[in-house]
Amino acid sequence: MAGHFEATPGGGAAVALDEVEIAILRSLAVQLLELIGPGDKPAEGEDPLAALFAEGPSKPPTDPALARLFPEAYGDEDSELRAASAEFRRFTENDLRARKRDDALAVVRTLDALSVAEDGGAVLKLSGDECRHWLGALNDLRLTIGTRLEVSDDDEGEAGSLYRLPDSDPRKPMVMAYLWLGALQETLVETLMP
Repeated sequence: MAGHFEATPGGGAAVALDEVEIAILRSLAVQLLELIGPGDKPAEGEDPLAALFAEGPSKPPTDPALARLFPEAYGDEDSELRAASAEFRRFTENDLRARKRDDALAVVRTLDALSVAEDGGAVLKLSGDECRHWLGALNDLRLTIGTRLEVSDDDEGEAGSLYRLPDSDPRKPMVMAYLWLGALQETLVETLMP
């Protein structure tokens, strides 16, 4: 189980983590929360139902990582598609941001609830719902880190080049985190397959 998820009865999954891995995962999830930003909560006395129909932004984020997490729906080749993308974003981005926040918060909460043994290790056990939150957060973390590293779709198949970075390369720690998160995500997906 060390380093990869295994299925548990009831549709969940478990993985053994050490203190360093727990700290890295928690730190990355908190950074993701900071990147996504706080949600718009209804003001005191405001109808919570009205918040459901609040309009979101109509322009794409300028930060490349946020633009990857909240991409254009229809591209931007012509003005008609740009207008359709803006309209789509206006009515969907707030919900998407809320879901991404929920996913990252689930990671932080499950890690905070772990009891670390004297040897510095712990077994993280996730329910089926927690697995889905973890999958979303792992995906968002990989997209964010991949964007920061300027990993393209062409690079995905050539992970070997990422492994061959010299230890002196300042990108090496983030590349290792990117690859590790990918392995966690892959094994978690495998545990949820019928």
